[in-house]
Amino acid sequence: MGYTGGNSRDPDYYNLENHSEAIEVEYDPELISYKDLLRIFWDSHDPFTPTFSRQYQTAVFYHDDNQKKLAEESKESMAAMEEKRLYTEIRPLNQFYSAENYHQKYMLRSNPALMEEFKELYSDSNDLVSSTAVARVNGYLGGNGSCDQLKSEITDYGLSKQGMEILLKAACGGNVDMSCSVKGCS
Repeated sequence: MGYTGGNSRDPDYYNLENHSEAIEVEYDPELISYKDLLRIFWDSHDPFTPTFSRQYQTAVFYHDDNQKKLAEESKESMAAMEEKRLYTEIRPLNQFYSAENYHQKYMLRSNPALMEEFKELYSDSNDLVSSTAVARVNGYLGGNGSCDQLKSEITDYGLSKQGMEILLKAACGGNVDMSCSVKGCS
């Protein structure tokens, strides 16, 4: 989570000026293509509703001419398929500024018990924010990923048995019997 798209230096939540809230996606092109990321992007938001402010606009910020071309092609394809006007913008990335740590990992911060466990694992808030395990848990809490996928990797996150139970209940719904559903939890 962070800010981009504007021309002021060092924006923050209370002084965005003409920046937008954004996420920066780091990816391995050997594992997923930029085209696949664009498909996920179009499936993950409503491009047909105009935004009420620059802060919350929907946009793809591209790094180079190839990304720009692919983003524009994907937008044109989406518009042709839906036969509606798309309000999502395609804009160059000038600079990405990370948001303040207290704005990071929103879904995890909404689960105090899990947040406390991760604070114990990552005493430095920058380490917590940049942790892959924390990012994955945040994603699962946000409804992303399958329950089976979570069960196959949950023991890698460093959580206690109680923490794993809390995560499984929150992400998979209801009571989950860990003894028969998660490796190493019986």
